[in-house]
Amino acid sequence: MKIIHCADLHLDSQMTANLTKEQARERKREIIRTFTRMVEYAEKTGVRLIMISGDLFDTRNVSALARNTVRDMICTHPQIDFLYLRGNHDSDNFLSKLEEVPDNLLLFSDTWTAYRYGNIVISGIELSENNRATVYNSLVLGHEDFNIVMMHGQAGDYACRTQAENISLNQLKNKNIDYLALGHVHTFMQDKLDNRGTWCYCGCLEGRGFDECGPKGFVLLDVDEQTCRAQMQFVQMAARTLYTLEVDVSNVMTTREAAERMEEAVKQAQYPSGSLVKFVLTGEVEVDAEINCEYLQNLFSDYFYFEKVKDRTTLRVDYSDYEKDASLKGEFIRMVLGSELSQEQKAEVIRCGILALSGEEI
Repeated sequence: MKIIHCADLHLDSQMTANLTKEQARERKREIIRTFTRMVEYAEKTGVRLIMISGDLFDTRNVSALARNTVRDMICTHPQIDFLYLRGNHDSDNFLSKLEEVPDNLLLFSDTWTAYRYGNIVISGIELSENNRATVYNSLVLGHEDFNIVMMHGQAGDYACRTQAENISLNQLKNKNIDYLALGHVHTFMQDKLDNRGTWCYCGCLEGRGFDECGPKGFVLLDVDEQTCRAQMQFVQMAARTLYTLEVDVSNVMTTREAAERMEEAVKQAQYPSGSLVKFVLTGEVEVDAEINCEYLQNLFSDYFYFEKVKDRTTLRVDYSDYEKDASLKGEFIRMVLGSELSQEQKAEVIRCGILALSGEEI
C-alpha cells in the first residue's frame, strides 16, 4: 500500500516578507497548486492514503480559493483517504464551512483515533493541555500490525510555546510503532525511534521564507502488507526552492568586484531558474571598500524569481592607521572606535559614515 505523509502546508500563508505584493499573491496561489499537484501525483502512482500531520492551513480566515480547492480535491478523489490531523495553526474554520464531511476525509481528536486498512493501522491524536498527562499511556498498538502514528508538535527537548506542543520520543519507544508521522518542523528529518520504528518529519511542501531553504515535498511510504516492511522515499514537490548562498568577498574594493564573486558562486551552485536566493556577503574588507547591496540585489533578476543581499562582512580597521590621521575620516573613525558600541554596531556606523563622506547614498 502506498501512503503519502505530508504536513505544514500552511495554505493561505500571507507570504509578505521580502516579496512584492504581486509575488506574494502568486506564491500563495503556487502553494495551493502544489497541494493539487501532490494529489494528482497520488492518483497517478496509486497512493491509497494521504496523511496530513497538521497545519494544512495557516490562519483561521481560510480563503474561499483554498477551502474550495482542498474540498474539491478530496471529493474528486474518492479512492484516496485523506487523514487530517489538525496542528497548532489549524482551526475548525475549514470543517465548519463544509456542508458535510466527505466520506474519505478522516479526522482525529484529543483522544487516540485509529483507522485500520488490513494489517496497517494508522493512529493519531491532536495534542492539547487536556490530554498531555495521558497521551502516552493511553496508546495501545498491536504487535502484529504495521503501526503508523500521526502527531503534530516538537519532538525532543526544545522550547515550545506551550507544553502541549512537546512530543516525547522516549515515551513513544517500545510501543510497537513502525512509523511516526510527525508535523511541525518544516525540514525533512528522520531517525530511528527504537529497534522497531522510525520517526520522521516530512517538512513542508513549499518554503515560504529563508528560514525554510532547501528541497521541500513529502514522504512516500510503500508498505508491503504481507511482510509489514516499508520503503520510504522523500519526493520533492515544491514549485520553487529557496536557497541561502554565502559569498566570500574578502579584499574586494568595488561593487563590480563583489558582483564577479557572486556570479562565480552562482555558477558553482547551479541553482535552477525561478529560485529564491538570499546572498550573504562574508569576509573582511577595507574601510574604503564600496559595496552597494541595492545594486547587487538586482544582479540576477532575469534568472531568479527573487533575490536579496545581506552584507555580513567585517571591516578591516587598524586603529593605529588612524591614530594620527588629521583628516575628517580619521577623526570620525577614532570617535566611533572609542565609543561603547558593539563591534558589529561600530562596523555598521563606520561603513555608513565612510559612504557619506565619499558622497554615496546610504
